Amino acid sequence: MLDPVWFDISPLSWHAIGITLLTGSIVGLERQLRGKPAGIRTSILITLGTYLFVALSLPLGHAVLDANRVVGNVVTDPSRIIGQVVTGIGFLGAGVMLTREGIVVGVTSAATIWVLAAIGVATGLGHYQVAIWLSVVVVGVLTGVDMLENASAALRRGVHRTTKDWITRKATDGNEVSETEPGQGKQ
Repeated sequence: MLDPVWFDISPLSWHAIGITLLTGSIVGLERQLRGKPAGIRTSILITLGTYLFVALSLPLGHAVLDANRVVGNVVTDPSRIIGQVVTGIGFLGAGVMLTREGIVVGVTSAATIWVLAAIGVATGLGHYQVAIWLSVVVVGVLTGVDMLENASAALRRGVHRTTKDWITRKATDGNEVSETEPGQGKQ
């Protein structure tokens, strides 16, 4: 029979790991179905990795280890780990943002990666219900704003829509397009 010690992952929690799988899947499924960067696998890994950094750093606030023994009750600041995770996530976000002929694409995917890390932090701090609801809110924002853009002429005139039109027009008719005015071809 298996020894229960093998299933003890303290200070981590199997329940919290399940929450990271769920929350990453909720957001990642939306991204994957739309063919966007940071699909299910990446989203799960972002929430799981962030959870691991936060959950493993919390015990550091209780004591500092020196030569395999506890030295007093010296308090460290686990929030510094969270700050470093946010910095690292910024690099991931920058990796999905590209510039194509003067147009920046991937900003929404970068912002989604950033929010996934925040959801991982919420899970790491034990706010499981908040993490689940935030995942639902993120999917609502991603799909809801897209639906509004498709339905509203005023939103279609925005930079995001103009850029899509410019790229589509350039690809279909091959006209030269000025970089200063993405929605306008050269006259």
